[in-house]
Amino acid sequence: MLFFTPLQPHMGNAKNIIKSTTFLAILTCWLWSTAFAGVKIGLQYNAPFQFGGLRFILAALMLFIYIGNPGKIIKAFLADWKFILLLSVVQFSAQYAFFYKGMNLVPGSLGAMIIGSSPIFIAVIAHFSIKTDRMEPVKMTSIFIGLIGIAIITLGRTKVEIKNELELLGIGLLFANNILSGYSNVLVSKYQTGRSPMILSSTSLFIGGLMLFAVAIPTEGINWGPFPTDYYISLFWLAFLSAAAFAIWYTLLQRPGVRVSVLNTWKFLIPVSGAALSWLLIKGEKPDWVSIAGMAVITLSLLMLNYANRRLNVKTNTLL
Repeated sequence: MLFFTPLQPHMGNAKNIIKSTTFLAILTCWLWSTAFAGVKIGLQYNAPFQFGGLRFILAALMLFIYIGNPGKIIKAFLADWKFILLLSVVQFSAQYAFFYKGMNLVPGSLGAMIIGSSPIFIAVIAHFSIKTDRMEPVKMTSIFIGLIGIAIITLGRTKVEIKNELELLGIGLLFANNILSGYSNVLVSKYQTGRSPMILSSTSLFIGGLMLFAVAIPTEGINWGPFPTDYYISLFWLAFLSAAAFAIWYTLLQRPGVRVSVLNTWKFLIPVSGAALSWLLIKGEKPDWVSIAGMAVITLSLLMLNYANRRLNVKTNTLL
């Protein structure tokens, strides 16, 4: 017993790091960054709404099994069914529909840049929705620096052009996606009722998935396969990451002191991680100086914001 005693403080520190908002935010963004390859594989064999609906339904079932208490889930749903239904429509039906329809109408590089700008939309919505989440100079500076990093990565690798009116429609849909993303984050952040974020995420995933699948029936038809193995692997992974990522993200949004705008700036890591994974996993993909420069700029923006947030927390604790 004495031999292990000196290690206990270090083990405690490790547990604190793993439970920290920063670590969990980075983990969640890494999970989301792996989705692009899975979606690309899945959409080779299935239509967007059906594939997305199946993904979210399967993710919800994973969480239901993990929770392991059907009575608790039903009771929580009946207590807050209006809010859960609203969140299901906003985040898992409308937002997802705008995302895929928009991405189908614009070049991939332009779509990536617009989606990468979501933290600024979320910051603006949070500013007008949450009194404690105002747009301070340091926060806005770091967000704009992050946007510059996204632009460097995107524009440096592919030329962005708008060729027709349908692409303008696609841009509008992607902007709508960003607005709904901000609105849904604010909704969850304000959901301070003491109920389980895991139940909230599982039930909203399930209902949102059912809605998408219902829309797919008249608009896309039903495709039952047969599908190759890589389709099922991508579907399972996307379902797992959705279950894990949304459960963690909802938990973070409800933590005391966590500001929606600050938390969402970690999403700048998604294209960074996505590019790194492409270099590791996709044949022919390799690092280039433009991408590395963009990543460095994004890292700078996150360091700035993290430093400012730490100073704010220290100041707040001192006043208390």
